[in-house]
Amino acid sequence: MGEAVESLIRQDLAAKPDGVLEAIAEARGVPMQVVLDCLGPEAAARVDGNLFEEIWHNLTQWGEITFVVHTRDGVFECKGSVPPGTVGRGYFNIHGNSPIGGHLRMDRCRSIYFIDRPFFGKRSCSVQFVNEEGGVMLKVFVGRNEHRSLKADQVARFEALREKRRAA
Repeated sequence: MGEAVESLIRQDLAAKPDGVLEAIAEARGVPMQVVLDCLGPEAAARVDGNLFEEIWHNLTQWGEITFVVHTRDGVFECKGSVPPGTVGRGYFNIHGNSPIGGHLRMDRCRSIYFIDRPFFGKRSCSVQFVNEEGGVMLKVFVGRNEHRSLKADQVARFEALREKRRAA
């Protein structure tokens, strides 16, 4: 991506710091990873996708989260615990006592981002898995309590995992 496009994305982020990142990516004709990379270091920390299994296993211990798949055609959300997974037949197979389940091509996960930024006026923390083309495969958001505040124990887990991986 050119510096001119990145400069425009940074302008978009400054104009609406709590807006929908996918809208910026679509408006600028870039993959989501380009937008994520334009976030400041306080908002985004990137680690290598080869940490997929380690990070996924950590997420299984967080309790109820919000699982999101955002495409051009819709935003799909599910609340539940992240179930464990096993590798088989070319997929990371997610199975367990949760509404979240399926089969992921974890070998296509190039990067994993820890995103901590406002979203429509409230702090939002997520772990986003990015594929080889720079698209977001899925997002795991820190859950919210009955007062719509982030769950403090999950924020602590998010921050600890992010700092552990940043330091590695």
